[in-house]
Amino acid sequence: MTRPGEDAPVTSDFVRSYVITGGRRLPAEDRLALHTLVQLAPGRNLPLGAGPEVRAIWDLCAGGYLSVAEVAGHLGLPVGVTRLLLTDLSEQGHLLQRAAPARAQHVDRAILLEVLHGLENLNIG
Repeated sequence: MTRPGEDAPVTSDFVRSYVITGGRRLPAEDRLALHTLVQLAPGRNLPLGAGPEVRAIWDLCAGGYLSVAEVAGHLGLPVGVTRLLLTDLSEQGHLLQRAAPARAQHVDRAILLEVLHGLENLNIG
């Protein structure tokens, strides 16, 4: 822990994130939300000179839609760094984006109780 006026020590994680992003500013949070789904666009080739993180994203997103949070979790990278890499790939046309499914609508408690009682009255066994 640092005292007031002291600088925090630079960790290898901080340096690694800086190297991966090239020191660029992270994208705005509304650019790619945590729940945004991404998938590799069909017929695309891995960009020349892609780093290991981009290669890992490529492999992950080739299997189907994953959320930004899931990609970050699989990579073990900070979400901001992952969002920056995903934004780069998206701007180059390599990724498809999809909004997360809509939130479930509120169902009346009385209807749920009727369903529950109907299931309980079924004589399965």
